[in-house]
Amino acid sequence: MKATPAEVQKHLKLLGKTTRRITSITKQFDEVSLQAKPKKDEWSANDILAHLRACADVWGDQIEKMIAKDNQKLPYAHPRQWIKKTNYRELPFHESFRAFKVQRRKLLKVLKELSFEDWSRSAIIKGREHTIFTQVRRMAKHEDVHCHQITELLR
Repeated sequence: MKATPAEVQKHLKLLGKTTRRITSITKQFDEVSLQAKPKKDEWSANDILAHLRACADVWGDQIEKMIAKDNQKLPYAHPRQWIKKTNYRELPFHESFRAFKVQRRKLLKVLKELSFEDWSRSAIIKGREHTIFTQVRRMAKHEDVHCHQITELLR
């Protein structure tokens, strides 16, 4: 998908809404509720947040590398493998969420400073071309799905 100024703004706005949406969804719940799994093999709200953090780490790192150098080959990293190297699942929800919000503010600041042309900076990851735009779009849409998932879980 080619970036247009309208699409860039749309996905940047959606990415910016994630932390506000999670705050709104979870503010009335305590740590015990946010750690609770509906069934043994299902994710808690805390597990979903841990997953979102791992995705933000991996995809955000790729975005930063594309900003630093255009048209490079990046090693493949999968968030589900990356999360195993973190303590995100064990952290209390609100502590982890504070860290996610700080990371998101930093990413949004960097993204908002990009020129429209910068959004097409790219890298080859696992044999496919990705751009800053496609990674931001991917992240925004992915987070939207998981915000709905948290809403349904805590309903």
